[in-house]
Amino acid sequence: MIYSIKIIIICFFLIINVSLAKNDYFTQGKIFYDKKEFEKSKIFFERDIVFNPKSENSYLYLAKIFKEKENDNEEEINLNNVLLINPNNDEAVYMLTLLKIKKSDYKGAKELIERFNLICKSFCSKRSEIEEKFNKLIPNNEKNNN
Repeated sequence: MIYSIKIIIICFFLIINVSLAKNDYFTQGKIFYDKKEFEKSKIFFERDIVFNPKSENSYLYLAKIFKEKENDNEEEINLNNVLLINPNNDEAVYMLTLLKIKKSDYKGAKELIERFNLICKSFCSKRSEIEEKFNKLIPNNEKNNN
């Protein structure tokens, strides 16, 4: 009887430890990200995604890391993952809009600006920045028609 209780208690603590470790990956990644230790933070965000594939915050921070590393393709992949999970994530739409402008993707940037204007919450103050950068991208024939 006592042996059974000990086994149950040990199993209980193991389950709790595994559960806490899963929840801690994002937090650890964020700590390293704030210290600008991007390689270490990247590992923790990737681990978080393994245990929680719908972790939009981990995908968002991976996109931020790839932005720092100027890896546009990986940044875009991670931003698209964020938007698959949460189409109303205004920070991801903002970042993807800037990336489309950087890549001179006029059509993609225009669509994202329209979307951003519909959903912006915490990043509404960035609206003028996006418009200013987008206006530099507008083809001459479009400028003359407006």
